[in-house]
Amino acid sequence: MTRAALALSLAMSALGLAACGSASTAKPTPATPIPTATSAVTPSWTAAAPSATATASPSPAPTPSRTPPPPTATASPSPAPTPSRTPPPPTAMPTSGTASPTGSMTTTRWYHTATVLADGRVLVAGGWRDIGPDIGLASAELYNPAMGRFSPTGSMATAREVHTATLLDDGRVLVAGGIGMDGELASAELYNPATGKFSQTGRMASMRVQHTATVMEDGRVLITGGWGPGVLAALASAELYDPATGKFSSTGSMTAGRVSATATLLADGRVLIAGGYDGASYLASAELYDPESGTFSPTGSAASGRMVHAATLLTDGRVLITGGWGANGPLASAELYDPKSGKFSATGSMATARDSHTVTLLADGRALIAGGGPSMAELYYPLLGRFSPTVSITTAQRGHTATLLADGRVLVAGGENGTDALSGAVVFRP
Repeated sequence: MTRAALALSLAMSALGLAACGSASTAKPTPATPIPTATSAVTPSWTAAAPSATATASPSPAPTPSRTPPPPTATASPSPAPTPSRTPPPPTAMPTSGTASPTGSMTTTRWYHTATVLADGRVLVAGGWRDIGPDIGLASAELYNPAMGRFSPTGSMATAREVHTATLLDDGRVLVAGGIGMDGELASAELYNPATGKFSQTGRMASMRVQHTATVMEDGRVLITGGWGPGVLAALASAELYDPATGKFSSTGSMTAGRVSATATLLADGRVLIAGGYDGASYLASAELYDPESGTFSPTGSAASGRMVHAATLLTDGRVLITGGWGANGPLASAELYDPKSGKFSATGSMATARDSHTVTLLADGRALIAGGGPSMAELYYPLLGRFSPTVSITTAQRGHTATLLADGRVLVAGGENGTDALSGAVVFRP
């Protein structure tokens, strides 16, 4: 797959010209992931939090994130303390929140990654500079929540877009795969906040774009699926990255090839892989990865096949699946996966169909849904099983990032509005 082909695919998706899910001889035009980092924070008014802390990483779908020990970095701004929250009664909707501009990034970016570091700053890396081919970025920058500003940091060795960025237990960030100047990438790099520099690490066994990356309980990173080299190579293979050795190794393969699926670390340490595209159809199936056996096994299927959707671990251990692109276009429907029963069930639908959107779990247990088409965001209330529109957060339709800050606010940055790539950023306060 060439850079020009993927850029055209992304542009067509933004214009709503994507094809539906019949068999095809080319990669699907609606598919564009949103790599995002979302940190789960235990609220005081929802059900008890799961026993494992979870995190999500960028590819196009968001995964829960784990808080690593503080890195041995030089002094950096301290995040504001997490505010206490008064829970709303379960029959009423609390205040919807406010959104206000913050400093702009140093350049326009879309389909970049944003990863919150142990010291509260946010690392933004790569992406496309504009809507068009051959304009990928190797540059990176840091957002300081205390100052409300972005500033440059060291650049990656390779320009890349539609990659993943995963916070490791030691505070470093693993950046893997994506598409570069010459096509799909197997290379990976590590960002060290202590030095502000990237360095090369081991290479993946396969080139991957629109894959998933999930840090597990033992600190290793599970890499699954994505587009491989070639036109219709939806990968079923998976790999493990070991930060101690800096190397990737093979593990069991998924039951199906999946592009733009989601991967969510569950409370029991397993990883839920849901949906995606196999090169011919939109998948409703899901499977579980067991890190002890290194194998995948089928679990219950969703009601709707979907790709470029979002999956979010809720505080009660269930997983919220929202939106995405299905056989008939963008979806407004949502479903809940229960790890105890291994089944999906329906929940309320969003007010607007969305694909390639972001979903961020807030400190009070609600979930913020942004982008994916409309500028108006929505909030999901787990106790009610309902969505409610909130403020307009971003002019970006797709390709933005949404990152939970240490003080409970959400940083929404970059993306594209259908015509131009954006450098602006907004902070949402619940």
